[in-house]
Amino acid sequence: MSAATDRPIATTRSATGMPTGRLAVWWIIASEIVIFGGLLGSYVMHRLAHDAFAEQAAHTNTWIGAFNTFVLLTSSLFAVQAHKAAEEGDGRKAARLIYYTMGGGITFLVVKAFEWTHEIQEGFTISSNTFWSFYYTAAGIHAAHVIAGVIIMGIVAQTAKKNLELQRVELIGLYWHFVDIVWIFLFPLLYIAK
Repeated sequence: MSAATDRPIATTRSATGMPTGRLAVWWIIASEIVIFGGLLGSYVMHRLAHDAFAEQAAHTNTWIGAFNTFVLLTSSLFAVQAHKAAEEGDGRKAARLIYYTMGGGITFLVVKAFEWTHEIQEGFTISSNTFWSFYYTAAGIHAAHVIAGVIIMGIVAQTAKKNLELQRVELIGLYWHFVDIVWIFLFPLLYIAK
């Protein structure tokens, strides 16, 4: 360890010239693209082959999906502003903006919980048919990523508040933007294409 940084050298340099934290996040995103790409690709292929999907998709609430899209895009804006504050060395402001981003993620999850409760009460469960199986699987995996992002943001905000590890603000921001982009694909496929 270097006396100047008191951090392992593996976390401070990389053979690629990119900081190892950023490289690790891009590797995670690449692996997640494979997961979501496979799921969404199989959904699209199955949907093209089965006309009944349109009838089932008509039961999703487009307004709720649109509201959640707005919430996630707004939370991404806060993540961008948090990154800017971190680059300027203002950890307290970055932490506050991360909390706003977390608020967006929590709002998304609360709305999704109410939406799913209503759909399940209406009889649309994961075992109802193939559309609802894809719907709950894709939206559920996405929700798990939102939960993970909110938890990690809480940890990052705690250290950023003390002006420590400010580079992590960018890293969680990259992950959060990926989560938002996945939703940008899910929203039209599950809510609009009826």
